[in-house]
Amino acid sequence: MARVPEDSGTVDETLRTAQRVEYLLTQVARGDHPQRDRGLDQGVQHLLTAQHRLRLASGGRAPELRDTEATFFSQNGEDGVLLYLFALLGHGDRLAVELCAGDGIECCSANLVVNHGWHALMVDGDSANLDRGRAFYAGSRHQWYDPPVLQQAWVTAETVAQLVADAGFGDPLDLLVIDLDGMDFWVWKALRHLRPRVVVTEVNPGLGEERVTLTYDPEFVRPADVPFASTSLPAMVSLATELGYRFVGTERFGINAFFVREDLAPDELPVVSPADALHVPSVRRSADRIAAGLAPHRGSLSWTVDPPVG
Repeated sequence: MARVPEDSGTVDETLRTAQRVEYLLTQVARGDHPQRDRGLDQGVQHLLTAQHRLRLASGGRAPELRDTEATFFSQNGEDGVLLYLFALLGHGDRLAVELCAGDGIECCSANLVVNHGWHALMVDGDSANLDRGRAFYAGSRHQWYDPPVLQQAWVTAETVAQLVADAGFGDPLDLLVIDLDGMDFWVWKALRHLRPRVVVTEVNPGLGEERVTLTYDPEFVRPADVPFASTSLPAMVSLATELGYRFVGTERFGINAFFVREDLAPDELPVVSPADALHVPSVRRSADRIAAGLAPHRGSLSWTVDPPVG
């Protein structure tokens, strides 16, 4: 190894770099390094946003939704899809509500909060989840000063509207995310007075093309051995259409459906049919796995066929 002259200044720089790497490795080993709070992500995302806008402004063909996927904080590429949708729509007031947000770190709205200056209400029923999230944002580069609202609550159709209002959120709202593992259909219906520009809801591709959802039960908890329950994609699309939203697709596993408010949806976002979305090969494979896991338990759950959307 070549000797570096001690008076060149390189030694100090090398030592600083080594100390920084050691510090980061120590944080990772302790499990407290916010690995996803990266400035590089932010720069790349701004470039992605600019690319989406330039491509469409120049008359280029709009990408399929799954081709826009990217994961920074989300589980299945939702971060990239939301970047694409808000590149088309603009970020607006940068306000989000996410119901069943887990720890508020791995969720749909975290990337918008950390890298794009959004403010969010993140609700979860598990206090340990929220303690992790509060610690993360307290140590985050910018969010320590203006952290998202992390609130513990059990979300029901009867209480959700007041819950959101009491936290200081309402219209105008840019993003609503509902990921309840069960009563998603009924909770969105209970929030029909809100007019978010984009809505993301969990759906169950394993239920296929029938219009069906779990029967409403405010105490429902998904059994640990049931992979998914929730609502079929056609049932959720019917509700969305009634509420004035355009279904624009899912991520590649078909578990999260994306809707854009019809009066705002640009021509670049064509309406996608549930049948077409469910026949995407990756969604079909996901649906088959989920259906196989759900089959032994489906008879023990209560279902509503053709749930009322009005």
